[in-house]
Amino acid sequence: MGETIRAMNAYWTPDSWKKRPAQQQPAYDNPAELQRALLTLEQLPPLVTAWEVDRLRAQLAEAAAGKSFVLQGGDCSESFDDCNSGTILRKLKVLIQMSLVLICGSKQRIVRIGRIAGQYAKPRSADLESKENVSLPSYRGDIVNHSGFTPTERRPDPQLMLRAYERAALTINYIRALSEGGFADLHHPENWDLEFVRNTPGSRKYQLLLESLSDSIRFMEAVSSGELTQLTRVDFFTSHEGLLLPFEQALTRAEPRQRGWYNLGTHTPWIGDRTRAIDGAHVEYFRGIRNPIGVKVGNQIAADELIDLIRVLNPENEPGRLTLIHRFGAEKIRMRLPILAEAVRRAGAKVLWSCDPMHGNIQTARSGIKTRSFDDITSEIITSFRIHKECGTRLSGIHLELTGEDVTECTGGPGNLTESDLSRDYRSQVDPRLNYEQAMEIAFLIAEQMK
Repeated sequence: MGETIRAMNAYWTPDSWKKRPAQQQPAYDNPAELQRALLTLEQLPPLVTAWEVDRLRAQLAEAAAGKSFVLQGGDCSESFDDCNSGTILRKLKVLIQMSLVLICGSKQRIVRIGRIAGQYAKPRSADLESKENVSLPSYRGDIVNHSGFTPTERRPDPQLMLRAYERAALTINYIRALSEGGFADLHHPENWDLEFVRNTPGSRKYQLLLESLSDSIRFMEAVSSGELTQLTRVDFFTSHEGLLLPFEQALTRAEPRQRGWYNLGTHTPWIGDRTRAIDGAHVEYFRGIRNPIGVKVGNQIAADELIDLIRVLNPENEPGRLTLIHRFGAEKIRMRLPILAEAVRRAGAKVLWSCDPMHGNIQTARSGIKTRSFDDITSEIITSFRIHKECGTRLSGIHLELTGEDVTECTGGPGNLTESDLSRDYRSQVDPRLNYEQAMEIAFLIAEQMK
């Protein structure tokens, strides 16, 4: 394997992934149409800058060293229809409120990363979906096809990559405008209110925290004789699973001054647990870009396989380069995480550990609806903190699927949602997400664990 790793770490181009087996890619039926769409994408302006990407990598290095904590969250799969000001604003409000809870509880800086402005592709367990003796291509996210169950809607359409680029650009532009325009100013937390949760227990707990913080800010400004300008804006970064490789390649650009190639479609992409094969196309593409990257680590990976993967993706052992996002499930984490954490520690690998407590805890309700138990999610989070402490490693991030909408997709939590509540407001096209109350309760839980 050592010779294989050295060979893999040698020659690289943005399209060298094409020589490797590529999993989870749609079957486009018109190569000429696909090529035209990709050529158009290659000529469009980048969505982010290399300077922003480098700034995030530096912040992730600090988080891995225990100087800050990473909050990463957003939709399971973004919908084109949700590219509107209200939906985007509510996502930001939830993440900013959660980050404020973490700051107050842990007394650490928080790195805010959204699963946003590009999370349009989703892996599926089967290429085909069948209903009433009819089989059609599976829905792979709005960047590939449509969720409706007709041959036209399920046909992989290259033009949807252009629509995805447009909506990602609109989303990023709005986020930047809000950030620079004072939306995140700690002097005006009323900007972040979500009307439908003002009288919930979680909201009341948050308001008490906010009052205490406002008192502290007024005190600091009184003794410093001026406004604390560093409280008027925050950095907010974007991320998505880099699943659709032709799209990712089309937004990969050479940056000579920053020495190398950057994926300028997002600040930090990640490799999913289903596409992390060390000899696969996704690992080949990811190893060559300068972005900080993540890898989902699930129950099937062995310790030596993980170490080999780290050496391919981060051969220089660069801090801030690689985030390992573990996703085992509440029942299996105690058995699986210590083995991997110990192996990584012994190897001296400089990685950032993040917990995804969502994907290992999917279950099917009696009605057939996919859901997640809030108790399982919180159990995996608490266990993750404990195991990392026991192993001499550090949990430096959380990776959540959540929304700013008042949905009923995960059972339990402050609202005590049951299976009978799921049909009341279940909107996700793919996997269930935490609603506002559940997300805020988890923020308070993490803040307590970080103490």
